[in-house]
Amino acid sequence: MKLLIDFFPILLFFVTFKFFDDQQQGILAATAVIIVATGVQVAITWAMKRRVERLHLITLALVVVFGGATLLLEDEMFIKWKPSVVNWLFGLAFLGSHYVGERNLVERLMGSSLRLPSEVWARLNFAWVLFFLAMGLLNLYVVYRFDTDTWVNFKLFGLMGLTLLFVLAQALYLARHMQEERTGE
Repeated sequence: MKLLIDFFPILLFFVTFKFFDDQQQGILAATAVIIVATGVQVAITWAMKRRVERLHLITLALVVVFGGATLLLEDEMFIKWKPSVVNWLFGLAFLGSHYVGERNLVERLMGSSLRLPSEVWARLNFAWVLFFLAMGLLNLYVVYRFDTDTWVNFKLFGLMGLTLLFVLAQALYLARHMQEERTGE
């Protein structure tokens, strides 16, 4: 259920865009839909849990700001920049967590499930920083090198696919360290 709630705004954005033959009309309609869908996402989360994840609130704020600018100015570049800005903010959060507090963000998220040396946590955290930086840059590469239809496809399938590959690579890296820990005990 959580996966559906997390991804339904982007899925609705994609479906709405594909419904239109004209890319300009499609991107404006899809932008309006994602603003509403993200608001609904936050409302559903609140209704179910009586709290909202910070990630959803940040995403809602950025969708409203960049989507609103897209609709107000009828300029698709604002909504196209949003994934880059989101990725870079996440990268900054992961980087900042290395210097603030006793544990970095990756360790805070996964530390209750895994026991790893602090240098492994630091490497994982830095890998996420680089990943988010690269994803933001890659999004802009697609924005400026390809048409809107290609960007919409990349936004759903490319960014999500690359994220899944990165998580899989991280799992393989973690598995190696977890085996070392077991044999060392």
